[in-house]
Amino acid sequence: MFIRKLVDATAALALGLFALTSIALAQPGGQDPNQPPTGETPTVGQRPDLEIQDGTPGDARGLAREEMWKAPTDEDWQKPVLIQWQRTWEDAVAVSRETGKPILVCVNMDGEIASEHYAGIRYRQPEIAALYEPYVCVIASTYRHNEQDHDAEGHRLECPRFGGVTCAEHIEIEPFLYEKFFEGERVAPRHIMVELDGEETFDIYYAFDTVSVFQTIRDGISQRAVQAEPVVRGDRTIVERVASRDATDRDAVEKAYAEGDRATREALLQAALQHPDAAPYELLRQAVFGLDLELAEKARRALAQADEASAVDVIAEALQVPMSDEEKGALVDTLGRLGSVSRRAKRLNVVYRGLDGGPGAAVDAAAYVDGIRGATYPAPPGFDTVEDRLRRSEGAVRSRPADAQAWLAYARNLLAYCESNETRNRLAPDPRVRDAILEEEYRKALEAGQQAEKLGAEGWLVDGVIGLSAFRCQDTATGYERAAKSVKAIPPGDGSLESMALLGLYADSLRQTISTAVRNREDWAPELMADLHATYTVLAQHPRGEAGQIAAHFDFLWALDAREKAKSALTVGLQRFSADPSLHQRLRRVVLREQGADGLARMYDRLLAESPENNDLLWFAAYADQTRADSLRRRGRREVAVEAYVKAEARWEKFCERAPQQRDSADHYVALALAARGRLAFEAQDLDASARLMLASIERRRDSAAILDGLNLSPVDTAKQIRTACREAGRDDLAQKITDVFATLRPDQLELPAYERGGPRPGRRRRGN
Repeated sequence: MFIRKLVDATAALALGLFALTSIALAQPGGQDPNQPPTGETPTVGQRPDLEIQDGTPGDARGLAREEMWKAPTDEDWQKPVLIQWQRTWEDAVAVSRETGKPILVCVNMDGEIASEHYAGIRYRQPEIAALYEPYVCVIASTYRHNEQDHDAEGHRLECPRFGGVTCAEHIEIEPFLYEKFFEGERVAPRHIMVELDGEETFDIYYAFDTVSVFQTIRDGISQRAVQAEPVVRGDRTIVERVASRDATDRDAVEKAYAEGDRATREALLQAALQHPDAAPYELLRQAVFGLDLELAEKARRALAQADEASAVDVIAEALQVPMSDEEKGALVDTLGRLGSVSRRAKRLNVVYRGLDGGPGAAVDAAAYVDGIRGATYPAPPGFDTVEDRLRRSEGAVRSRPADAQAWLAYARNLLAYCESNETRNRLAPDPRVRDAILEEEYRKALEAGQQAEKLGAEGWLVDGVIGLSAFRCQDTATGYERAAKSVKAIPPGDGSLESMALLGLYADSLRQTISTAVRNREDWAPELMADLHATYTVLAQHPRGEAGQIAAHFDFLWALDAREKAKSALTVGLQRFSADPSLHQRLRRVVLREQGADGLARMYDRLLAESPENNDLLWFAAYADQTRADSLRRRGRREVAVEAYVKAEARWEKFCERAPQQRDSADHYVALALAARGRLAFEAQDLDASARLMLASIERRRDSAAILDGLNLSPVDTAKQIRTACREAGRDDLAQKITDVFATLRPDQLELPAYERGGPRPGRRRRGN
């Protein structure tokens, strides 16, 4: 049990570091755990005028939130976004200074009813685009809508929700804006006007209507003391436009490179070399991943001259491509130089130097793997054997109290007894009593190990027994110190429980050291990374190693952007633990990033075809189909998404037939799939189908009614919008059916989503008040 707790603890630490680095850099797909996201919270009877889609004001008093924030239809989502977003904050500032325009920060959130209205309707209307045109606009959202930001040749894949930017760009800008402007509160939708001097003119959120938002945006321009002068761009050559940071110019330059001949590409790359201040990194990305090796080399030289944090992403990806040691060294050195302006660059520099530096100082992975090659190991002893060995060793120390080896054997057997799941099952039903008894047994093991050492016993097992027991008795410092000492002397190929636990404890100590340094923005040695990687490499081959250790290894490498090493570790783990859910979860993350949701579904189709009777693979394949369906839905491919949901539902049904005792998880996903199809039917304005599917969803599994799906929408929230639409269309029969099924739910399931609770508060105006 100690081993299990240690594995769980190290896995949790890996996820903690992953969250830490993600929040520090980009917060992909998530929010600050200490600051839950919130959205606009319309309150019935408290709203003044509402601007309806046709632009006419209407009396909103007494309207429900579903009436005030109209949900986008399928036709709405098919329209292009008409607002020109700048890609980065640095770009926005440069364009603002060049044009004299202020910056307008827009914040959006998936699933939140007003944010959906802005993203699906307002940002696609010509009159709203004209209203935003006097501003330099940036968009922030922590939700990912494309699994990939670039294709295999480095071409941009724009976000289907916002257009103009990649998902990484609207994700990565959010933490910067949070620190600079949000004053500790994540709210969406939100609009902030920032003047040329960096000061805010207005910050409007929790607005009661779109009229007040749009009027504030109008006033922000009309009340400025200085009006912007137009900048003429059309007379510049495409090569000259490389020096521009404006998104329009960037789009044109990248299109010209993708479609141009070799002479055009060479000219554009040469311009990129001459204008590193313009950060033309997307152009360089195309060259790095193109088929022309000479141009790729020239692009890497340009990257080696980078002096902005925005280059780090491209450098990190470029390092995955085969190149000479000299070129790789130059890019790693560039990361070191960029460390002064980018924590991620500094961390990547240390990671690459550590992983490329050979085996760690304490653990020799190559020697260990050689040691187990061809070796055989006995099965773990049963509980009766564990108890018998403990009794015998206890008798031995009584009869030979001065025998160091007898005390060491007693300590080892006590540890083995404490680690057994059977021990926990037999001790006491009350967890607190059971843990207290176990801690006392660990204390005995610690004292026995110390007695063995006092009598002259030495070696890695002595250090290991003392370290493991001390760690379990809450003495972390001693546990880490003894583990670091003992792992240096573990014989290559040792397959004991103690060696596995000690390696795990040593890895835990290294992870703690690195994560503390990352959190505190402190320097840490590359040797720590080398040793950690070597330790986990050994655990992956250890006869007593566990899947949780491989997951922790993957998470740590992935969090530190060592993606290729992480994938290699995962591949090794899946070869050994082919049905482990935690490893398949990570496999999905990798495949989604590299091949998208379509590639994920194809992979599981292939695996299931190879093992059609494997129920684990059937579950994974159904989940992959549902993931693909969610992705298609985000990208606006609604008809294909419906087919994917139906395919997933069929596989979940088959899983229920094969494993009825495990059907609850399948019922949950069927309920969400039905609700997703209901949402799509609602967006297509098919009220009968949407109501039928939503009712079927809730009836399939009522406990899932308020759970958010992959698009941050719950069945209940969509059902409320369908009910409102039914009433407006005179379909009181359908509305009543939804009301009736709501009566079967718990009251808490009908509350607003957590991110919309807390009540409206006005946004803040900075100037003119």
